[in-house]
Amino acid sequence: MSYIHFDKTQLINLNYSLSRETIRTNRGGCYTSTTIIGCNTRKYHGLLVAPQPQIDEQLHVLLATVHETVIQRGASFNLGIAKFPGNYSPRGHKYLEDFTTEPIPKLTYRVGGVLLQKELILDTKRDRVMIRYTLLEAHSPTKIQIKPFLAFRGYHTLVRENEQADFSFKEVKQGISMCPYPVYQPLFMQVNKDMQYVHAPNWYHNVEYIQERERGYDYQEDLIQPGYFEFEIAKGESVIFSAGLQEADPDTRQQSFEKELSRRVPRNNFENCLKNSAVQFIQRRNHKTHIIAGYPWFGWWGRDSFIAAPGLTLALDDERTFLEVVDTLVADMQGPFFPNVGSGVMRNMRSIDAPLWFFWSLQQYIRYTGDKETVRERYAEAMLTIIEGFISGTEFSIKVQVNGLLYGGEEGVALTWMDAVNSDGPVTPRIGCPVEVNALWYNALCFYDEVMGEERFKERAALTKESFLQFFWDEKRGFLADLVTESGADWVIRPNMIFAASLPHSMLTEEQMNRVVETIRSKLLTPRGLRTLSPDDPGYRGYYQGNQYTRDLAYHCGTVWPWLLGAFVDAYLRLHGKAGKHFVEKIIASFDEVMSQYGVGTVAEIYDGDPPHRPKGAISQAWSVAELLRIMREIKNL
Repeated sequence: MSYIHFDKTQLINLNYSLSRETIRTNRGGCYTSTTIIGCNTRKYHGLLVAPQPQIDEQLHVLLATVHETVIQRGASFNLGIAKFPGNYSPRGHKYLEDFTTEPIPKLTYRVGGVLLQKELILDTKRDRVMIRYTLLEAHSPTKIQIKPFLAFRGYHTLVRENEQADFSFKEVKQGISMCPYPVYQPLFMQVNKDMQYVHAPNWYHNVEYIQERERGYDYQEDLIQPGYFEFEIAKGESVIFSAGLQEADPDTRQQSFEKELSRRVPRNNFENCLKNSAVQFIQRRNHKTHIIAGYPWFGWWGRDSFIAAPGLTLALDDERTFLEVVDTLVADMQGPFFPNVGSGVMRNMRSIDAPLWFFWSLQQYIRYTGDKETVRERYAEAMLTIIEGFISGTEFSIKVQVNGLLYGGEEGVALTWMDAVNSDGPVTPRIGCPVEVNALWYNALCFYDEVMGEERFKERAALTKESFLQFFWDEKRGFLADLVTESGADWVIRPNMIFAASLPHSMLTEEQMNRVVETIRSKLLTPRGLRTLSPDDPGYRGYYQGNQYTRDLAYHCGTVWPWLLGAFVDAYLRLHGKAGKHFVEKIIASFDEVMSQYGVGTVAEIYDGDPPHRPKGAISQAWSVAELLRIMREIKNL
């Protein structure tokens, strides 16, 4: 049996199956995502979600879904499923026998004497999805109809019936192309055998996405159903339906499908699932290499990229991709800042810590490769620009104070990773001197001198350390303040203090590190990561749910983040060495069960702070996967 497998009982239970989603990407930024039974529950779901750079820098849902109909002896059996107001129609999930992911998503349907297998794969280098249908069993002549449903919209939006939509089509080899709106690229839909296409365009109204409804967003749209493809299929035969932004050669589809299959990392155990997931965050397009922060709705983020890059690349012995990612970000620098979100004209530079995570990422590169020379030659100027820029002062009131501590923040702006903003403004503004920012600042100063063989910032680092211990450490409490301002210290227990104990250059004594780690372990550690606020705090929120406003209130006030485990494990192993191996292995092993939950075969962005720590947010998050891979590598290296 496959490592990840769902049986008929699970698949026909909609409460169970609709809460489990798949995500597959290619290297060009295209993805396909839906639930394990093929019923879309998010506006972000689609079988072909691809960039349309001639329109904007976001992704667009082109092919929303397909519904298949099996025809035998004049009887038709619709295998599709969609949510409409008050009901699901059709209800093709009742024909499902099982679902596996090895090595690609595979559904098996049984309709009477027909056993039909459906496999889905993305072209690695092209914006194209291929669906292979194999007739495993049949006792009489069988036909299949394929009905595509088109959206042609940005993936953050929804579409309604409109007069602008063009239903016309062009014939291509064994298929058609359609382009409902002139700003889009046409979609080529083809079958790799003789078929009949029947053009019968119509709007399907009020398709509902239940996840959007639960999240407080608009959740209904109208989809274009242009017609259907029909072909005969014999027992043992495989037929491929492809949909892409370039015309394909139908005669080579089987070969292309098998070639793509051979490229896939098997998902036959927990570690291979993580490795498979890791490569899906890497996007190469227009000679740039980015890390997508999470699926389905994130783009590329500077902070997330620097934190995730070591685990997604170096931990898998892929130094080349690591350097490509860093070079892409360095090319987008403005003064001492990296893009916090996006690139080019769409970028947002509001991040005080992304430039400092750049130093940590380079430290990991040297740790894995021993190659200081590349860091000196390629990144010395960027490192110095950041340090001198923060010393001189920048926008957002970011400036090193006379006491050596790094200050930042303005009213209405969230500069740290705790950056949730609702209609009332930043939920955790943290204006002042945040603890992790200053731990990263000290680490950056020390690393620069270390890698450059200088003592340029030795005195400045010493001053930072002296002030840090004076203002952030409390001997009686035995932990660090989360924030220091002119009016004093904020002693709220958050996970940010862990970085002062985990970073390669730490300002803490071993005893102080131990007390910080024990505070985190007793108050914040869960089987899914670290809580963002102690449950003892009156502001703690144990569940991430409701509309955008209420979710943002919980986002950094109790919600669990898996990526924080990386720093916790670094600090724990620093103190305990090999003696801490068993404890860390138990933490890692607890994630095995999440492979068949929420985002199947990957790790979610966040989890509820309260048990049973249900997965929430994005179904697959880069730094969640990356930090698990990195600490697994650390364990192996002990």
